[in-house]
Amino acid sequence: MKTLYTARTVIRPWYLSDADDFFEYASTPDVGPNAGWEPHRTRSDSLNVIKNYFQRTYYHWAIVLPDLGKVIGGIGLTQDPKRSFPQAKALGYSMSKDFWGHGYMTEAAQAVISYGFKDLNAQLISAYHYSFNERSKRVIEKCGFTYEGKLRLCSQPYMGVLHDDCCYSMTRDEFTKLYL
Repeated sequence: MKTLYTARTVIRPWYLSDADDFFEYASTPDVGPNAGWEPHRTRSDSLNVIKNYFQRTYYHWAIVLPDLGKVIGGIGLTQDPKRSFPQAKALGYSMSKDFWGHGYMTEAAQAVISYGFKDLNAQLISAYHYSFNERSKRVIEKCGFTYEGKLRLCSQPYMGVLHDDCCYSMTRDEFTKLYL
C-alpha cells in the first residue's frame, strides 16, 4: 500500500505509534457513532483497532497533517459489502471533530478514489452515510458520487438502533469524466 499525498495532507499506513492521536478523536461521542462504531473508551481500544484491523486489512490509511505531525483522521477502501463483485470498493472515513469543515476529508477522499480506480482497477466505488450524517453527505457530494437511494433500516451499529443507509456510487466512466 503506497503513501498518497495531497496539497495539505499525507495519507499513509497506520502505525502503532498513532494510537494516541487516534484515541484523541475516536473517544469523542461525535465521531464514531456517525460511522457506526462505539467511541473508544481507552487507548488500548484504539491500539487494538490499528493492530487488528487497520494493519491486517488492505487499504486503510491514516490522514496526517504534516505541519502538525498529527493523525487527524482515517480513510479506507474495502470490499463493498452490498455488492458481490470484487472490483466494487466502498469508501469509508472518520476525522477528528477539531478538523471538520476545512476540506481535509474531501481532499483525502479524492486522492483515495483516484487510487482505487487507477491502482486497484476498481470498476465502482460506493460510499454510504446514515441519513442524519450531513457532514459525510457533503464530502460524498463534493467528490462527485451519484446518489442511488436509501436502504431503509439497513444498518444496526453497536448501539442497536436501526439506521437508514444513504447509498452513492461512482463508476470508472464517471471517475474518468470528473477527474481526468
